Amino acid sequence: MKEQIKKFLNEEQDPKAIEKITSKLTDLLMKNEEIGYIGVQKKPAITVFPDSIVLTNKRIIICKPKNLGLSMDFTDYTWDDIAGTFVKENILGSEFSFTTKTDLTISIDYLPKTQARKIYTFAKEQLDALKNGPVVAAFVEEPVVEEFEEKEIVAETFAEVEEPEVIEEVETEEVTNFAEIIPVSQSGYRDEKQYPDEKPEVAKEKTLGELSQDELFEKLQNYKKLLDNGLIMQGEYDALKKEILSHM
Repeated sequence: MKEQIKKFLNEEQDPKAIEKITSKLTDLLMKNEEIGYIGVQKKPAITVFPDSIVLTNKRIIICKPKNLGLSMDFTDYTWDDIAGTFVKENILGSEFSFTTKTDLTISIDYLPKTQARKIYTFAKEQLDALKNGPVVAAFVEEPVVEEFEEKEIVAETFAEVEEPEVIEEVETEEVTNFAEIIPVSQSGYRDEKQYPDEKPEVAKEKTLGELSQDELFEKLQNYKKLLDNGLIMQGEYDALKKEILSHM
């Protein structure tokens, strides 16, 4: 099998039919014309000479064998002449058809469903490209990064640094007249180190014997709260309670 027809045998195309078509189309293709897809009829009964449809980047070519396959009729329609394309899936294969701008309808039936879908998709892509034009990748301008010499950057950096302020020196005159020394006691100034303030007397806590009955009872209640809060032991509380009760 020739290498040039292998790419057209992906969807159950008849190898013999593809070989015949490609050999005859070699002399029919125009400059820069390339075959995009080939579909071959597959009728329920054995078909020795099936019809074929060839789609290129410039036109659609209908191929119909005649004279027992000894000759073949080629009818082509450029993409500029085609108004629309259609596909119809039937029980026994699919039918692909297209209309021209002169109100002609051309169809080919008994195409395997996969082939009909591929033909329809290829035709739509060609018509869209013809209508909208080829897709051109948008040119994105790369940002220009300016390069600065190191010397210029250093110079600008030093230029931005503010110069320190100059502090003027003021000459001072020697003082010859001294003020009369005033005793500390007369000036009202008191050196805390030489004359420390007397510490305030701390009130001494009264002994139990000096407390009244109410004060002793209040003191006993305070010790009971300390015991309840766990701040003193039971033995300490008993000793304090005994001492307070002895003065009541």
